[in-house]
Amino acid sequence: MKIIRTIRPHLFDMGCALSIGNFDGIHLGHQAIIRRVIETAAQKDIPSVITTFEPHPHEFFSPDSTDRIMGLREKYLALAQLNPDYLLVMRFNHKLANTSAEDFVEQVLLQGLNVKNLIVGDDFRFGKKRRGDYQLLQTYADKHEFKLENTDTLEVSGQRVSSTRIRQLLRECEFEAAEQLLGRAFYISGRVAHGEKRGRRLGFPTMNLRLKKNRTLVSGVFAVDIHGLGDVKHGVANMGYRPTLHGQRPQLEVHVFDFDQQCYGKNVKVIFRHKLRDEQRFDSIELLQQQISLDAISARKYLDNRRLDV
Repeated sequence: MKIIRTIRPHLFDMGCALSIGNFDGIHLGHQAIIRRVIETAAQKDIPSVITTFEPHPHEFFSPDSTDRIMGLREKYLALAQLNPDYLLVMRFNHKLANTSAEDFVEQVLLQGLNVKNLIVGDDFRFGKKRRGDYQLLQTYADKHEFKLENTDTLEVSGQRVSSTRIRQLLRECEFEAAEQLLGRAFYISGRVAHGEKRGRRLGFPTMNLRLKKNRTLVSGVFAVDIHGLGDVKHGVANMGYRPTLHGQRPQLEVHVFDFDQQCYGKNVKVIFRHKLRDEQRFDSIELLQQQISLDAISARKYLDNRRLDV
């Protein structure tokens, strides 16, 4: 899969099969659309193209928003598993936000991408103030002779699969329910960075992951699995502001059980399995140390029982 960020002349002279959207989470509904794009492209012998936006439009209009399910790198890796030919990442800025739905179709879909097959979800909206919809796309499809296909909403166990529903489940720390709709476990990935070494001084050395966009869709203390350090590791993680230590921005800190190797610079994936408690401020470092010890015991017990159940 090739990633492109600008629409160049003659990029797809033969046309393309396309879907466009935010695709936050790359959940089961998104996966069905993407597979349909790839299948259609293969039948027509044209490239398959998935187009998304960065930043997420909601973040553009609400800069303090922190509720995206995945960052761009995570989205890229999830899409790469499905392997469309191209991922087009369009910068969402003032110009794009003020582009009318009609201009978007004419300038981007027709002139820019030379779309031959367009596949979108049944709730797809686009253009300035989200005024574009499926009916408008159908008008252009009839006029310009490209094929428009609508994919029905996917349901799992009676639940509509949507990014909005998944965000709600994650805020409630219903990780197994979210996994059913995502088609995989919820995780946050990132590069291990140097921190303030406070965890080490407390007797619980931690990996610190830099968070893009101050993501705090989940917060608290969690039992977690960790990928990227060889065999799957297990641990306890704090996601939030660390109130006892007067943290200024959200941070993901992970204490990995039975692991003492240097891992700065490694990209790791932290899979959230179970919430142990909310963040809280303690009156002393000693009380914080005691609680971390209890959290580690609780996380080990949960993860050990989970492995036995599996």
